Amino acid sequence: MTKPLIRPIRPADEPEWRRLWRSYLEFYETTVPEAVYRESFARLLSDAPETFHGRIAEMDGRPCGLVHYLFHAHMWRIEPVCYLQDLYVDSGARGRGLGRALIEAVYAEADAAGAPAVYWLTQDFNHTARRLYDRIGVLTPFIRYNRPS
Repeated sequence: MTKPLIRPIRPADEPEWRRLWRSYLEFYETTVPEAVYRESFARLLSDAPETFHGRIAEMDGRPCGLVHYLFHAHMWRIEPVCYLQDLYVDSGARGRGLGRALIEAVYAEADAAGAPAVYWLTQDFNHTARRLYDRIGVLTPFIRYNRPS
C-alpha cells in the first residue's frame, strides 16, 4: 500500500480543496456561501499565526483528504492549544490510513508550535470516525452547547 503524502495546502489546490470541503460539508448536511469558500481558502494560505492552517492528503498523487486546524489561547494554560476543526477523507480512500495521517500531522504541527493539547469534536453517532478517534485520541465527558439561532 502506498504511504499517504500529507502536505500544506497550496494556491493551486483550490479546486480540489473545494471538492473535498464541499463533500465534508455535505456529510454534515450543510452548505456555505461562495464568500465563505473564498475567505476560508485565503485564510488557509495566510501566514498569520492566528488564522487557520490546513493540510491536504494525497494518495498516488491525487488529493483525497484534508484537515483544518487553528491555534488559540487558553485560560487554563500558558501555551496555546490546537483545535482541529475539519477532517475529511474521500469515501473511496478511507481505510488506508489517511485520517490517522492527517491527525498525526496536526499533532506534529501542534508540537512544533509549542501547543501539545489538540482537541476536536464529532457527532456522537459518527461511529466510523469514532473508531479511529478512540485509537488516536481520548474521549472526554464534555457536552457542547450552542447559542440559539
